[in-house]
Amino acid sequence: MKTAAPAALLALALLAGCAKTAPAATDQAAPAAETAEPAVVDALQAALDSDVRSEAEKARDAWRHPKETLEFFGVEAGDTVLETWPGGGWYTNILAPWLASGGGTLIAAVFDPDAAADEERRARTETRNAEFMANYADPKFGTIAWSEFSSVSGPLAEPGSVDVVLTFRNVHNWMGGGYEQKFFADAYAALKPGGVLGVVEHRLPSTGTQDPAAGTGYVHEDYVKTLATNAGFEFAGASEINANPSDTADHPYGVWTLPPVSRSPGEDETAPEGWDPEKYAAIGESDRMTLKFVKPAE
Repeated sequence: MKTAAPAALLALALLAGCAKTAPAATDQAAPAAETAEPAVVDALQAALDSDVRSEAEKARDAWRHPKETLEFFGVEAGDTVLETWPGGGWYTNILAPWLASGGGTLIAAVFDPDAAADEERRARTETRNAEFMANYADPKFGTIAWSEFSSVSGPLAEPGSVDVVLTFRNVHNWMGGGYEQKFFADAYAALKPGGVLGVVEHRLPSTGTQDPAAGTGYVHEDYVKTLATNAGFEFAGASEINANPSDTADHPYGVWTLPPVSRSPGEDETAPEGWDPEKYAAIGESDRMTLKFVKPAE
């Protein structure tokens, strides 16, 4: 700690003496204090409340818990975050403006057209990707970097350049194509040492039989942990933020029986025995695991 110079101490003493002899002010109100701290802006909450998101998207917060999920994964607004297969952009509409507000970077890894089964599907994929990218050209989303992921894709990002890789309800899709392990390996390569992989996926009860292709959309939590461990990750924790104990994971159309898809029998299809759409609507969205993995620091 520094000590005051003698001249400074003398000045302070003189000021103190003056204060003691000065007459009390009785006819003048004390000036208002100007030391109040400015209100802290919760940039993540601002992104959640933004009109960038539709009311339908916001209504799903009760099931998807985006704020709590991102906080559990430890995402910060200044991070470089890679979102894999953003789909319709539900999480992108939160991540893009939030990261833009904090100087962070969003990398969106869309489906790779090179993995399309034929030229028609390739063209459809390219068109869909172009339309998706065009939706995020507005400056309010910041500058989004684009990448691709599939069974034949290259690196997700520059090796060792990403703080957080996120995937929301995609592992079952990759199991259907037989390249789920590739994702975990690619995510590991993209992450910095100490970087985080956050996984949210429909959860199959441990007593259920795992279909290797995950045809119902449900996946064993232990299998996801195994995939991550095989890639070199360390398990860093699980959260029940997105759990739904009412979901038994044994529905006639798999996870798509439940909201938001709420699949029902077609016009020429016989309804399954005991079919009751109100029952599935009452269950709500699926029971989901929320797992955090870390790439070991070097």
